[in-house]
This record gives sequence, structure tokens and C-alpha cells, in this order.
Amino acid sequence: MSTIDTPMARRLVEVAAIQGAAIIGQPGGWSVMLKVGMQETPLGTQRTDKPRTWRSLDSCVQYLRDELKIIKVDGIDASNYSAEAVHHTQRGKAAAERLRAAHEAAAYKQWLDREVQEAIDDSAPSIPHAEVMESAQAVIDKARKAKAAE
Repeated sequence: MSTIDTPMARRLVEVAAIQGAAIIGQPGGWSVMLKVGMQETPLGTQRTDKPRTWRSLDSCVQYLRDELKIIKVDGIDASNYSAEAVHHTQRGKAAAERLRAAHEAAAYKQWLDREVQEAIDDSAPSIPHAEVMESAQAVIDKARKAKAAE
């Protein structure tokens, strides 16, 4: 099944090519069908050709309004909707791992920003780069001599 991803849907909205949108219930969530000409096509995820789903009707409507600027839907079909939880798949686990990594990266960035700001605000005199490198090389040379003497 072919889908329309968000960037394409935005372009279609800009040129007034989308003539309608309907929210369709399914087990565990909601999807959107966009009417372009006489054809209805599901709103899909980027980089895949699978229909995008939302667990909450509110988040689906908010997405249509905020991301696609679609403020009117032709209808809501809840005949196949059920609130039963969707089983976590490998894809869900991968998404959770990406989210965890993003949180870790954000925390690291905050820590690094604080450290850099503290260094900038430090009133102690700066040490020239050449002096630091000379000192570091002396430590390396001393360790090499000690290892060679063993």
C-alpha cells in the first residue's frame, strides 16, 4: 500500500491538493486517510511505506492541526478501533533505545555546557597551549623511560 509522508502532505496542503481527511480507528490506535483527487491514501511514516498510527485520538487531531494545518476532518470511523495495547515489537524497542540515547546526549550536552561556562568564568590565569603540550610530553617521555627500564 502506498502512503503519503508528512513532507509531501505539507506540500499538498500548501497547493490545496488535499480535498479531505478522515481519521480511521484500528486496533490500538488511529490513522489518517487523505483524499487527493478521487483517491484516498493513508498518511505514512517517513522512510517506510507503512501508515502512521497514533494511540490517542487527541494526538492524531493535534498532529493534523499543528503539523499539516488540516483543521477539518471529513469524519471519524471508529468501527475497527479497540483500545487494546499494541504488542511491543523490535521496532518499538529500537525507538525506546533511540529515545534513551537522545536523553543521555541531552544530559551530556547540559553537563558539557556547564563545564565550559565554568571554565570561561574562571578568573585563574590561562596556561598557554605550548606550555601544556610541553608538560604533557614530559609526562609521556617519563612513562616511556620507566617502561623501557623494566
